[in-house]
Amino acid sequence: MQQWVRLYFQLPLFLRLLGTVLIFMLFFGSLIHIIEPDNFPTLFDGIWWAFVTGATVGYGDYVPLSTAGKVTGILLILAGGGVVTFYMATLSAATITHERNLSRGKVNFRGKNHLILIGYNERTRQLIEMMTEHNRHEDIVLIDRTMKKLYKHHSNVHFIHGDATMEDILEKANLREAKTAIITADPSKTEHQADQSVIHQIVALKGHRPQLFIIAEVLTDQQRINAERAGANTVIRSNDFMSSLLFHELYHTDPVEPFQLLLELLTSRQFHEEAIPSSLKEETMEEAVNYYFKKGSIVIGYRKDRNLSFLIEPLTPLENIQTLIVLIPLRT
Repeated sequence: MQQWVRLYFQLPLFLRLLGTVLIFMLFFGSLIHIIEPDNFPTLFDGIWWAFVTGATVGYGDYVPLSTAGKVTGILLILAGGGVVTFYMATLSAATITHERNLSRGKVNFRGKNHLILIGYNERTRQLIEMMTEHNRHEDIVLIDRTMKKLYKHHSNVHFIHGDATMEDILEKANLREAKTAIITADPSKTEHQADQSVIHQIVALKGHRPQLFIIAEVLTDQQRINAERAGANTVIRSNDFMSSLLFHELYHTDPVEPFQLLLELLTSRQFHEEAIPSSLKEETMEEAVNYYFKKGSIVIGYRKDRNLSFLIEPLTPLENIQTLIVLIPLRT
C-alpha cells in the first residue's frame, strides 16, 4: 500500500488530479447504482450521473429519489465537485504557464532533424521570413541570450533563451537530433569579440555533436581559418561580401543596380554544383549550356583540377571538367 501511495505522489500534479477525479466518479457512480438500481439501471448510468453532478452541469436525466441517494448526491457535490473544479483550474493554469514559458524560451524542444539558429538579429529574422515565404516548413530552434521572449510567433520556430556555449542550453535545443546549425555574429560586440564568440559556439556545438553541419558567419578574414579549424563546415565572411557589393554599387556604369540584381537572383535562384551528365561527357560547353537551358537552369562556371572558372567558352571540351556551376530555380 505504501508503495502505491509513494507512486501516486511521484506522478505529475495534472495526472494525480485526473486520477482522483476518475476515482471519485467511479466510486459515487457505483454507489448510486447499488443504492437505486431502478433509477440507475446500469453502472454506466451511475457514472454518467456522477460526472454530470460533480461538474455541476445538472442535465436532470438521472435523479436520485431515495434519502440515501440524495445524501450520496450531496456528498458528491461537496467532495467531487470541488475536485473537478480544482482540476479544471489547475489545467487552465498549467496551460497558461506552459504558453508563457514557451514564449520566454524555457521549454525544451523534443523534435528531430531541425535547424538551429544562434543569435536573433536582422539576418536571422529575414532568413525565417524567407523560409516561410518559400514554404520551407522545417522546424527551427532559435537560441538567443539577449532576447527575453519571442515577440513574433511562427508556428515552426521554437525559442530557447540562453547561451549557446552552455551544455544545458544545447540539451534544451535537442542538438543531438539537429541536422544543421547557423551561427551569426553578434552585432552588439566589436568585430574581434563577435568572431571569438562565434568560434566558441562552434567548438561547443561540435563538442556536443561532432557530425553537425555548421554554417558560421565571421566578420574578419583573420578569423576565417580559426572558424574552419574549430569545425565550421561553411564560413561566410559577411564584411567581405558587403564590401564587394558596395564597391560594385559605387562604380557600376550601366543602369543595372548590382545590389538589387543580386537580391533578385538570390531570392529566385540558387547556386548548384553537379557532375557532368554521362550523355555530355564527349560534348563541348555549348552543348552543356543548351542542355541546362532547356531545364530552366543557367551554367555560369565549372570546376577543373579543383579550380573554379567562370569563363564560358562554347568550344571548351567537357571531358576534363569535374563539375558545372549552375543557377537553378529556388526549390520550394
